Amino acid sequence: MIKIFMNGCCGRMGRVIGNMVKEYDDCEIVAGGDVVATADGIDFPIFTNPMDCDVDFDVIIDFSHFSAVPAILELALAKKKPIVVCTTAIPAETIEKINEAAKVIPVFKSANMSVGMNVLFELVRQATKALYPGCDIEVVEAHHNRKLDAPSGTAMTIADVIQGSIDGDMELVYDRHSRSEKRKPNEIGMSAIRGGNIVGDHDVYFISDEETVKISHSAHTRDVFGRGAVTAAKYVVGKEPGMYDMEMIVSELFKN
Repeated sequence: MIKIFMNGCCGRMGRVIGNMVKEYDDCEIVAGGDVVATADGIDFPIFTNPMDCDVDFDVIIDFSHFSAVPAILELALAKKKPIVVCTTAIPAETIEKINEAAKVIPVFKSANMSVGMNVLFELVRQATKALYPGCDIEVVEAHHNRKLDAPSGTAMTIADVIQGSIDGDMELVYDRHSRSEKRKPNEIGMSAIRGGNIVGDHDVYFISDEETVKISHSAHTRDVFGRGAVTAAKYVVGKEPGMYDMEMIVSELFKN
């Protein structure tokens, strides 16, 4: 049985994961951390200071705020336990600390914790190699109307995957209304849609004169990111110190 410390356990994703883990027979949450210990419906001890934790655990899942990452990283290092970092918008100085920690403990960190999205990354990588330069490539993403950044971080990761699969520089084009010119072959069009309560849709188009190949991923609920976090936690337990990500899990799935 894998014992999990859930950092950010009182937040939205923390509670999602807390309920989700109850479905598993090979792991359980034994303790959690949160700055506001609202324990309604939570049946494990919560520590406002992670270093006060006196419960034995095997792995940490962090779905908190970027300001809370250094403290939970300190706990992981003190206990020599692996950590799955799901928190986003982490500043550069904290990223440095995460990279340093990976020299001592296993650290799992991905731009997107959805297994399905990481399958899309691999499919896009292979499609780019097979179809470019005989096609134009466009990335379209859609999210809820409360999302602040555009394009999404996941869309930018897709662009990175495409660029990493091509010899030569690609230009990201975000806005065509000010460009009165023919589309260039080395462009990656980046389009963003904002509306309603869309969790996250990403479409990648490979468009030639004769055909269009479209690779799509749609997140139906935010639970998919929690499911990926639990998968990552089970994967990283027992690993050697180093950096791990969802691409490694997907690569093993493709090999099988």
